[in-house]
Amino acid sequence: MSKDRKSNSKKSSQTAIVKGRLDISRSGMGFVIVEGVEKDIVVRPNDFGRAFHGDIVRVQINKEGGGSKRTEGKVVDVAERSKTTFVGNIEANKNFAFFVAAGEKPIPDFYVPVDKLNGAVNGDRVVVKLVKWDKADKKPEGEVLNVLKAEDLNDMAMKELLIDGGFPLSFSDEVMKEAKQMSDKITREELKKRKDCRDILTFTIDPVDAKDFDDAISIRNLDNGNYEIGVHIADVSHFVKPDSVLDKAAYERATSVYLPDRVNPMLPEKISNELCSLRPNEDKYTFSVIFQITNKAEIKHKWIGRTIINSNHRYTYEDAQQIIETKDGVNFKAILLLNDLAKRFRKERFDNGAINFSSQEVRFTLDENGKPLGIVVKESKDAHKLIEEFMLLANRTIAEYISKIKINKQPIPFPYRIHDTPDEEKLKPFAAFAKKFGYTFDIKDEAAVAGSFNKLLKDVSGKPEQHVLEQLGIRTMAKAVYTSENIGHYGLGFEHYCHFTSPIRRYPDVMVHRILQECLDKNLKLDKKMEEKCKHCSDRERKAMECERAGNKYKQVEFMQQYLGEEFEGIISGVAAFGFFVETVLHKCEGMVTVRDLSAYDDFRLDETDYALVGLRTGKKFRMGDKVMIKVVAANLEKRQLDYEWVVGNEKLDAQKSKLNQKSKKK
Repeated sequence: MSKDRKSNSKKSSQTAIVKGRLDISRSGMGFVIVEGVEKDIVVRPNDFGRAFHGDIVRVQINKEGGGSKRTEGKVVDVAERSKTTFVGNIEANKNFAFFVAAGEKPIPDFYVPVDKLNGAVNGDRVVVKLVKWDKADKKPEGEVLNVLKAEDLNDMAMKELLIDGGFPLSFSDEVMKEAKQMSDKITREELKKRKDCRDILTFTIDPVDAKDFDDAISIRNLDNGNYEIGVHIADVSHFVKPDSVLDKAAYERATSVYLPDRVNPMLPEKISNELCSLRPNEDKYTFSVIFQITNKAEIKHKWIGRTIINSNHRYTYEDAQQIIETKDGVNFKAILLLNDLAKRFRKERFDNGAINFSSQEVRFTLDENGKPLGIVVKESKDAHKLIEEFMLLANRTIAEYISKIKINKQPIPFPYRIHDTPDEEKLKPFAAFAKKFGYTFDIKDEAAVAGSFNKLLKDVSGKPEQHVLEQLGIRTMAKAVYTSENIGHYGLGFEHYCHFTSPIRRYPDVMVHRILQECLDKNLKLDKKMEEKCKHCSDRERKAMECERAGNKYKQVEFMQQYLGEEFEGIISGVAAFGFFVETVLHKCEGMVTVRDLSAYDDFRLDETDYALVGLRTGKKFRMGDKVMIKVVAANLEKRQLDYEWVVGNEKLDAQKSKLNQKSKKK
């Protein structure tokens, strides 16, 4: 335990009241997680006070823990609500109504005054806002915000995911009015403040279904034999002014949320898809980083500032990839040159300690009603990597520029994107596990860890254990977050890094643009609430990722409903004391085989060091990364849960096949 952790732990035991986040389990038991304290504080259901799951609460310690005993406490105050809107059903009669919340976490029923039903009737699925819960009130009081008149089950499910994550389904009338009043007219006054790049070859490369093009690349030859390459980013901060109604709405969301069948945008479509989107053959305001680069990818000069561009062409990733592969097409020389430079940047990054993790992503092909027809694994090809490298270069360049600016010898408040070094406690078992497959792992220092990861990822490519080692490797990594305390980005191998290139869909990028312009104008307004804003953006990002994962899981369950009773080959993707998770090879859909269902064969126990469930009598192992045959036995849409059953005997068949193959080789 670190010194800080020890001192905080000691402090908490001597203090009658501590502050932390309440986590309520499915069973209804509560645990308050206090920063700096190793063990959570147990809170029994009758002691939650007026707190909900996720709230920041103050807890009075009732019983000190020691040894195996847990510290117990009672919630005495709610310091901060994690959410104030909930989804559930209305139970109403003529005189009164109650709201019964949906979801796995226990939430008390709300009293809803009849005049606050806003059109809801008995049985309606609704969104309710917590109005008050005074000490004198037995139940919280709520008000119906929306009646969810969904077109189908899928539409309802996606809306509920967004609401549960704290993301509003629509913008207020005030926000829409402010957005509508904005003009796309290019003014002479604004032109005087900007570098005019409209006569330079410029294009965008984006997904086929994208509508918000927030980055473009320009390229031209210079007389000195070098290339001028510009990374141009939509100038959202020109339209979205600090503390405006629009700005407050964007900050509240902090990010767009990408679900399988929709986008819940951070900004209204008028901004994201029209005013700011870098559509072809339209003059657009941008914030740019313009580089002078040699053909060996050496950067000779950088310029940062506001610009105006006019994109000549809109490519999909598939268009650009075809040009790279065929060496032919519109502007093929420019794209091939950019691809060559991107490859050189990429090699340099990995040579300097960046880690070459690549995780598989799946995309659903949907019909017009959002029903999944198929699942496609997204591939990251050269066209994707081309854009990625130039965006990384721009982000890094901005962060380096800001990091050099000091006021009274102190760094200025700025939302850096940081990534801490791996947790040593997670690395040790991972290194031991990798060794079982014959891979040595050096954990003596940060550089050695990065080098070991890259060697492992290269050596494991195409082998049966690739997926398991990649997934476990990612789990040893810290989560990237926003903070004003710049410690660098370990995974990318950058000393300075920030997010500058996606202001249409990420609020931190908007903050970066504003601070950047203040620095260029030499008119800095130091933001004392920067760390608070960074934490909010990190929290919203985490919630968006949870929404997106839940949305994908819903689609997986919906897709697999058609295969009930059928058998598939799968890979064990996780193990726990209660069972193991299996991802089907064909569909990449994950479900669970429970220990309860395995009890007919043996009594299985978790071996954490081997990432395996082991049978006490037979010694049979289910280890992460192993291939198994499973049968789909249940697909619960409401719980977003797939239940699989282990199909006995396939291992014997595999062994028989292996022996037959060996015999045929000998012949």
